[in-house]
Amino acid sequence: MFKKLASMMITAAAVVSFALPASAAKHEWTFQSSDRPGIFMYQMAEEFSGWVNNMSNGEIKINVAPTGSVVQYNETMEAVGAGILQGEFTDPSYFAGQDLAFGLIGNTVGAWGSPSEALKFMRYGGGMEIFQKLYDRYNVKLVGVVVTGVEAFVSKKPLRGVADLKGLKMRAPEGLVQNVFAAAGAAPVNLPGSEVYTSLEKGVIDAADFSLFSVNQKQGMNEIARYPLFPGFHSMPLQVVTLNMDVWKSLTKAQQNILETGVWRLATEVAWQYEMQDLAAVKVAKSKGIEVINWAPEERAKFRQLAKMQWSKMTKKSPVAKEYADAVVKYLVSQGLM
Repeated sequence: MFKKLASMMITAAAVVSFALPASAAKHEWTFQSSDRPGIFMYQMAEEFSGWVNNMSNGEIKINVAPTGSVVQYNETMEAVGAGILQGEFTDPSYFAGQDLAFGLIGNTVGAWGSPSEALKFMRYGGGMEIFQKLYDRYNVKLVGVVVTGVEAFVSKKPLRGVADLKGLKMRAPEGLVQNVFAAAGAAPVNLPGSEVYTSLEKGVIDAADFSLFSVNQKQGMNEIARYPLFPGFHSMPLQVVTLNMDVWKSLTKAQQNILETGVWRLATEVAWQYEMQDLAAVKVAKSKGIEVINWAPEERAKFRQLAKMQWSKMTKKSPVAKEYADAVVKYLVSQGLM
């Protein structure tokens, strides 16, 4: 561990020495993103940096570094805790090897029907407090979370409900997503994203968990799999914005509020912009004769029950995962969603 951290510090010092200009800011930090420049989420991280700088009257300056520029994508949490990085924009699922709860929280498969459901749970259903228990082990403050939207589902066959998943040849990534679909009776296989289009085209698979509707549309998926499901019902990845805990504690309450407010704006901007992109893509798809299927609430509830059984398998090895899953169920029941 010491050698690993020492290597991180040397790399960080090298990057910071030539990448960060001198500044009059009271606080100047490096946040590493899990994305590359030009990617929408990277651009939004830079937007966040600008908002925070403006709201703090220049007291806080955040320099956004691309994935792998200081440490590897799956080392950012430890680097933030050690002060090598001050913060990160990333997918917490990358740290599932540390605790399965990171994977469950990063994508609670089957739980959410919209970003608002997930964000309300995180804020009002105890999600943030439970999640922070994981980060407390690493000297990291969870400033807030962002969700991109529920991923659409690509299909060459009309799927009206859970029963239609039985025997379906489909692509799904290994782990929780694949386990839930298998429990629903589907026949999921693990394929890289680069092979999804050709596999659909050649009939190797009939459906796929791939991405947001607008992304699927741009990739031409809906042209060959003309029964997409939207809004999605299965997968909605979560991203986090974190800060070194010692740095967080050194801030004034006003500065802490600025960061939290900035993340809430980030979450809103990301969710709304993706939603607008998806709705525009749906309109285009329908104009081409593509049938966009929206599952009824009762079918979504059935899928959630199947997913719940798979969540429980993860909770046996992680007390925090159990606490989180129990809180999700309690919230969904309170909202009439389960």
